[in-house]
Amino acid sequence: MSDHSLPLIVTHKGRIKSISREIRTEIIRKAIHMLIAFVPLLAQSLGRTTAVVLLLTGILFYSFAEALRLKGAHVFLITKLTRLSSRKRDQGHFVLAPVTLGFGALLALTFYPEPAASVAIYALAFGDGLSSLFGKIFGTTKIPYTGGKSLEGSFTCFTAVFFSSFIVLQISFLALSIALFATVLEALPTRDFDNLVLPAGTGLFAALLLM
Repeated sequence: MSDHSLPLIVTHKGRIKSISREIRTEIIRKAIHMLIAFVPLLAQSLGRTTAVVLLLTGILFYSFAEALRLKGAHVFLITKLTRLSSRKRDQGHFVLAPVTLGFGALLALTFYPEPAASVAIYALAFGDGLSSLFGKIFGTTKIPYTGGKSLEGSFTCFTAVFFSSFIVLQISFLALSIALFATVLEALPTRDFDNLVLPAGTGLFAALLLM
């Protein structure tokens, strides 16, 4: 998720004096979010089928644990992490973001060949992840019709996708084109479903460019 702006308390020198609970929550959320970047490595080392099975297993296990949490039960580690990374709007509800995150990576692995699949997953991991985090900390210029996202967050998305795509493709023009496209997708007000829209759209665009 990528709502890009949140005020911080700062000193007269511009240094962060205190970090709000929302920012601490966002740091935890996005640290977990960016772990999805290991999926291409899993696919390369263990095979795509194994990576898909592991993702599906993780989604099902998390969904089961989350259902138990809502009934008051506690599942080792998962419940605690979910509580630490839940935003106010998630309280009392099924936290959907980890499910859409897993399915976003699954979409990329299932429908796109390499290197488009890796580009899409890295865009999800770093483009979406870092844009939200940096946008909340530094975002001051809101972009109209994006649900509160900021210019600073979108610039972070562009930068993250450009560098991650360039590392994979080694072609600056392709990386630049993909980064611009991904930044537009990430700015859409899709809430938790940007975890699906961003990798699906970026992967398709990358695959078409690489044909």
